[in-house]
Amino acid sequence: MYDIVTIGSATKDIFLLSPDFKILRNDKHFGKKDFPEGEAQCLPIGAKVEIKKVVFLTGGGSTNAATTFSRQGLKTAALVRLGNDENADYILNEIKKEKISPLIIKDRKKGSDYSTILLDSSGERTVLVYYGASSELSVPEIPFGKIKSKWAYVAPGDISFQVIEKIFSHFSKSKTLIAFNPSKKFISMGLKKIKPLLDQTEVLILNLEEGAALTGISYKKEKEIFEKLDRAEKGIVVMTNGVKGVVVSDGRNIYRSGIFGGKVIDRTGAGDAFGSGFVAGLVKNQKSKIKNQKFSIDDMKYAIRLGSANATSVVGKIGAKQGILTKKEFNDKKWNKLKILCHTKN
Repeated sequence: MYDIVTIGSATKDIFLLSPDFKILRNDKHFGKKDFPEGEAQCLPIGAKVEIKKVVFLTGGGSTNAATTFSRQGLKTAALVRLGNDENADYILNEIKKEKISPLIIKDRKKGSDYSTILLDSSGERTVLVYYGASSELSVPEIPFGKIKSKWAYVAPGDISFQVIEKIFSHFSKSKTLIAFNPSKKFISMGLKKIKPLLDQTEVLILNLEEGAALTGISYKKEKEIFEKLDRAEKGIVVMTNGVKGVVVSDGRNIYRSGIFGGKVIDRTGAGDAFGSGFVAGLVKNQKSKIKNQKFSIDDMKYAIRLGSANATSVVGKIGAKQGILTKKEFNDKKWNKLKILCHTKN
């Protein structure tokens, strides 16, 4: 029996750093429809751009989250689908180094998932992602008998809705608590389509932009977005908003916090780090509770602190895993200094 099993993508990542990566912001020639976030990275066509540094690492929602859980002392497994290639060997070696039990499915035709990240000096990045073997996950090849776990963390990437639906159903029947970090593919389906998944979800993790896209409410209306998500999700709702922090509901109380300060080197994996850190905090506290006992206010605050600390540490280094905190590192007193406000829901 695992404490938690993760399901989703696993990638080999190559980070390219260059001062020649230019930031282009919306102006009279480009509008919101071109760059929804207000700016874009620009490379001249036909030019040869010099790269100052190249870094090879691993990423993907499943292995990023699994690394957090394992480093926090939880018995962890990662279910991932890889190609039959050198990148698969590289990813598998990294999984084993982190003392994560690998539940590997191999695809002999498609290659392993792969990302190229263009990283500028501000820590912002553009990710070019290839969803290869992971997107072909099918129900018959899932080793359901081997994924007995108290919790599941599902970051579906490009996996089909039908497969994820079967995975949720399996975990619900086995009383496994599900944390769901929906990908862009699932966000684009809309709230009505993924509502059956939310009904089985214990923890829903999104950022503000994802919440806006899922609910169809302008990203400028944070309160309305969160309220709609909170009504749709019976469990815990977590909505992050970059440097502005996070808002969380446990069904009884609303929690708000800012972030820890620190230098930003690379924002890759910040969302995975917060989400998995938050869930790790809940799992660790749950292990000391009697059956069916609810999470206390202190439990929730601990989970928010761990998620925030984990994300802050990750953005201080290149890659999604390099800065993930160990159990010992989180005990540092500097991670106690986070103001978290709590008030009862009306």
